Amino acid sequence: MTDSDGEPVRGRKNDLYPGVSDELAENMKCGWADTEAHDLQQVPQAAHTAARRAALSARFPGECLVIPAGNLETRSNDTEYAFRASTEYAYLTGDQTHDGVLVLEPVKDGHRATIHLLPRSNRENGEFWLDGMGELWVGRRHSLAEAEQLLGIPAKDVRELPEQLKQATGPVRNVRGHDAVIESSLTDKVTKERDEELRVYLSEARAVKDDFEIGELQKAVDSTVRGFEDVVKVLDKAEATSERYIEGTFFLRARVEGNDVGYGSICAAGPHACTLHWVRNDGDVRSGDLLLLDAGVETHSLYTADVTRTLPINGRFTDVQRKIYDAVYEAQEAGIAAVKPGAAYRDFHDAAQRVLAEKLVEWGLVEGPVARVLELGLQRRWTLHGTGHMLGMDVHDCAAARTEAYVDGTLEPGMCLTVEPGLYFQADDLTVPEEYRGIGVRIEDDILVTEDGNRNLSEALPRRSDEVEAWMAALKS
Repeated sequence: MTDSDGEPVRGRKNDLYPGVSDELAENMKCGWADTEAHDLQQVPQAAHTAARRAALSARFPGECLVIPAGNLETRSNDTEYAFRASTEYAYLTGDQTHDGVLVLEPVKDGHRATIHLLPRSNRENGEFWLDGMGELWVGRRHSLAEAEQLLGIPAKDVRELPEQLKQATGPVRNVRGHDAVIESSLTDKVTKERDEELRVYLSEARAVKDDFEIGELQKAVDSTVRGFEDVVKVLDKAEATSERYIEGTFFLRARVEGNDVGYGSICAAGPHACTLHWVRNDGDVRSGDLLLLDAGVETHSLYTADVTRTLPINGRFTDVQRKIYDAVYEAQEAGIAAVKPGAAYRDFHDAAQRVLAEKLVEWGLVEGPVARVLELGLQRRWTLHGTGHMLGMDVHDCAAARTEAYVDGTLEPGMCLTVEPGLYFQADDLTVPEEYRGIGVRIEDDILVTEDGNRNLSEALPRRSDEVEAWMAALKS
C-alpha cells in the first residue's frame, strides 16, 4: 500500500468507511469489556533473549541496530500466507508477531532495546471491525503493555517508527529483506556491507545452542518421532491413496504438538526417493518399494527437527534394498562417530563419504582405489549432497555464517547438526545394475555435540535395518 506520494506505508488507512450508518458506527464503539491482562508470565526464553541482545550490543557498540520481524505476504486477493517471523527477530525477542521491529539504540553504557509492535485495534475509528486486519477479523493481539510483560522489553507503537528512523543520526545497521517500509526509512543511513555484517553475526551467534534451545530441539525431535510412528501405522491407507496421505498424517502431528512442519515434508515413495527435494508428494505408494520420509516438527518457539528414515512400505526390505540401506547405515555410523568437540566440521562428511566410496568400489560401480574416487569426487554421482548441516531455528541454520566459522570451522559443545548420508540410483541410470535403479536411501539424525562426544537426539527412531523391520511390525500389529 502507498500514500499519496507513492511511498509505502504500514498497515491500512483508518478513514471513515462508506456504507456504515452513524448509528451503527456509534453502536460498535461501546459495550466492550476491558480485557487487559496484568499478570502475564514472561516467555520461557526471556532470560536467554536478553543475554543474546547483550552480546549483540557488545559486538556493535555505538550503533543503532534494527531487526524486523517481517510483514504478511499476500497469497491471493485478501488472503495471506501463514506468517513466520524472521529468525533473527524471534531469536532476539521471543516474539513472533508480524510487523514487529526490534531496535537497539546506542546509549552511554551499551544499548536501549525497544520492541515496536502494532497496538490493539482502535475501536473509536472502527479499525477493529472495518479494517481487514482489525482484531474482529484476525483475532486479538496483545496490547503494548502486555507485550512488555511477556517479552521483558519496553514496547512502542510500530506505526511511529518509520518517521523516527528517518531522523536517526549516527551509524545504523538493519537486517534486510524482511520489511520494505523500514528499509525505505533507512535508505540513506545504511550500507549493504554493514548490514551484511549484522546478518552474519546473528547467523554465527546461533551456532552454539543454550539450554533452552537444546530443550526445544529435543521437543521437536520427540514430536517428530511420534509423527513417523503415525505414518507407519497408516501406510496401508497411503497405498490406497498417494504420498499425500503420508504428508497429511505427519502434518497433523506437527500442528497438534507444534507450530508447523519445519520445512516441506519429503514423502518420496519408490523412485521419487532419488529426487532430493521431492515435495510434490503426489505419487503412488506401492508395496515392495521404499518410502524415504524426510520431515520435522517445528516447536511453538520455532526450533525444528530434521529427520529422515527410509522404510520398506510392506515392512520388509528386499535383498538389494537391504544391501544399499546397510551401506548407508554404515556410512552414517562413521559420520556420527566423527562428531565431537574439537573435530573439524568437515570430518563427519569425509568419514561418511569414505564408507560410501568403499561400497561403490566393492560393488564394481566405480574403479578404485578409494583414494582416487574421493579425490576426483566420483562417488558424488550417487551420493549427491553434503552429509549434514547445522540445525536450529532454521532447518539449515547459520546459513549466513562465514565459511571459516562454519564448514571450515571446529565443532564445539552445544552445536547441533544433522548427519544424513545417502545413496541414490536414478531410474534412468544405465551405469548401475537394473535392480539398483529407482532405489534411493537416506538416513538422517539430529546430533548434539557434547563435552565428551555427541548425543543423538533422534535415537528413539530405529536405524539398523533389522530394527526398522521389527519396529514397523510392532506398530502395525
